[in-house]
Amino acid sequence: MSAIAARPKAVHLKDRPSGAMTSEVLRQMELLNEEVEHLNIWLRTRANAAAQAPWHLTESTVPPLAAAGALDLPSRAVPYLWQWKLIEPYLYKVAELCPLEETDRQQLLLTNPGFKGALKIANSIRVAISIYRPGDLAPTHMHTPNASRTILSDKGGYSEVEGEKCPAARGDLILTPNGTWHGHGNDDDTPVIWMDVLDWPLLEMLDLIWIRQDSANWKMGGRPVAGFSTLAYGSGGLVPRFQPFPRGTGKNVSPQFHYRGADVAKTLHDLGGASGDPYEGIHIEFANPLSGGPVFPTLSYRAQLLKPGESTQAFRHTASNVYTVMEGEGVTEVNGMRLEWRRNDVFVVPNNMWRRHINSSASRDAILYCVTDQPLIEKIGQYCAQGRGPDGKAIELA
Repeated sequence: MSAIAARPKAVHLKDRPSGAMTSEVLRQMELLNEEVEHLNIWLRTRANAAAQAPWHLTESTVPPLAAAGALDLPSRAVPYLWQWKLIEPYLYKVAELCPLEETDRQQLLLTNPGFKGALKIANSIRVAISIYRPGDLAPTHMHTPNASRTILSDKGGYSEVEGEKCPAARGDLILTPNGTWHGHGNDDDTPVIWMDVLDWPLLEMLDLIWIRQDSANWKMGGRPVAGFSTLAYGSGGLVPRFQPFPRGTGKNVSPQFHYRGADVAKTLHDLGGASGDPYEGIHIEFANPLSGGPVFPTLSYRAQLLKPGESTQAFRHTASNVYTVMEGEGVTEVNGMRLEWRRNDVFVVPNNMWRRHINSSASRDAILYCVTDQPLIEKIGQYCAQGRGPDGKAIELA
């Protein structure tokens, strides 16, 4: 792992000189992309950053074409696991080579080898891994895709969403729902790393990708106190019947932006004495406190604990699942393929494929975070699920 020195001063993207992304930097980035192609990741370059504006807020009568990107050829997702030990070093290379003031993001995007270069790992899910160095400060912006940050480093950095500053710690889930102004930074002394998840491919397919950078026009209705998400919604079972602060313009999204990893881990371990679900183990969902449903209309975020030596029964459904390993190590079998995972690894189980989880440790719990597009599949009337019983026969579950 490369050491990264702290920077004395935060640099806003808007303050960088034009043309700061030099041709030499781009050349080196593309050479790195050739080097990592076999790992099925893509190192973001500024030339590939989306730049489509919300056309309905301008005088234009015709939606502009989106920025050119990778061809999305007819294809199908395959099971795949991204090993953290292989991809982490490239995050530090990107941070060293291409600092934030010269690009929109310091990140790599995961690419499913079944999608022939498209920037998605499941039909409706895009995943990136981002790094923010000490002193980094990304500009405030808004977009139509729903997005989240799952914190992979121990601490450091933050997201500010609709004026609420959300300090990041390992296992935290920080939401930036569609229609929320948000920015990111790192005022700590060590880099922060997190996993970005977006329903970008779905919005892209529907031609609904809009991005706003004009945060100077953002009119806040007051500034939330520190820890507002926990203060207002974190008690469990108690929900305010008034809205003291605007929470963005998105519809049917969670007004709670910050879910703390320490609370998630405690809940899972406290439930460890229960028998759990035969297909998922000890299983919980990050909920929209106003509805009790998923945090986004398109994506559900979940966490599960597998007890030492536990093996779940086989399960499949018409939704896709993306997993991140928060604790422990184990194996997930997907249509006969073995995906062996450990801390911070990311893997995808495409829709319609049989899978079962195995905690390979005889003494330690394993905790997986999961993102699934099940809410989307349910809304279009296409959700079905099957499990295998102890006798191996398929059981209709949904």
